[in-house]
Amino acid sequence: MSSKFAPLKNDTFLRALLRQPTDYTPLWLMRQAGRYLPEYNATRKRAGSFLGLAKNHDYATEVTLQPIDRYALDAAILFSDILTVPDAMGLGLYFADGEGPKFERPLRDEKAVMALQVPDMADLQYVFDAVTQIRTELNGRVPLIGFAGSPWTIACYMVEGAGSSDFRKVKAMLYSRPDLMHHILQTNATATAAYLNAQIDAGAQAVMMFDSWGGALADGAYQEFSLHYMQEVMRQLQRHKDGVQIPAIVFTKGGGLWLEQIADIGADAIGLDWTVNLSKARAAVGDRVALQGNLDPVVLFAQPEQIRAEVAKVLQAFGQHAPGSGHVFNLGHGISQFTPPEAVSVLVEAVHEFSRPLHA
Repeated sequence: MSSKFAPLKNDTFLRALLRQPTDYTPLWLMRQAGRYLPEYNATRKRAGSFLGLAKNHDYATEVTLQPIDRYALDAAILFSDILTVPDAMGLGLYFADGEGPKFERPLRDEKAVMALQVPDMADLQYVFDAVTQIRTELNGRVPLIGFAGSPWTIACYMVEGAGSSDFRKVKAMLYSRPDLMHHILQTNATATAAYLNAQIDAGAQAVMMFDSWGGALADGAYQEFSLHYMQEVMRQLQRHKDGVQIPAIVFTKGGGLWLEQIADIGADAIGLDWTVNLSKARAAVGDRVALQGNLDPVVLFAQPEQIRAEVAKVLQAFGQHAPGSGHVFNLGHGISQFTPPEAVSVLVEAVHEFSRPLHA
């Protein structure tokens, strides 16, 4: 292992992803560094804007570490955004107040699509600098997760120009000009693999691909336009660094119908949203992959005893651990900005407490 970083003191998360024995079920939370934490809001105010936060490696490090300082989580995840890659492609990312991300130059015609190129990774150096700084400041406490959006999910934003409720523009292109859609997706896949590999080189110890909008696709279209390109990223991914295996997680929100196919693309673990039954998912994929998930984030608005009961249900659904199995506890999607911070303390303690007997 590289002597550049401190040795890892808690590798439970990485071992679970690799389906190796653990003493308990590790957990982290999607969007764990976020607006539900008062300390995050204070840092964001100092940064002046979301992009001011994400593009400054000191701020990005500070907010990545805030939930690790507050809770006994088993992994940190880089504070960044899935739209950094299309931003580096020159689409002009900006955040309108209260409206989420938008692009100044969305891909709306053949000329714009055919001009699209894999960005120079030097334009994303601020991300890699943050990865290295976070990994250094973690000092081996827990592993650091790097991430990217899936080729299809970032294509949705690139064509729509913003978030969407019906994905009308991007799906219209998919059906009317599949050649253009495939050009975007192939470019995105190459860029995403290069981006994740650069994060691994900078110090990321696991990587995750967020396919937030894969579930918006019809059966058949999902396999052709989302799953295929995630498999292409997996094929190009650097899976070892300094003699250590780098686990990869894929997460399609709304992808429960396709778990067996997702398990075949080469990832180490599949993230599950809260609509999926963990017991059935485990039966479907066998010991091909570990599973990550999948508490409904809104459970965290319940009373402590109810949170604990729902945690127990998720852990029992996965069941007793056996050789070759792996489970990482997480929410079924990102934590709500309105979540009471003390509810997360209840969650973390319950997962660690209730999971130990299942690992005996």
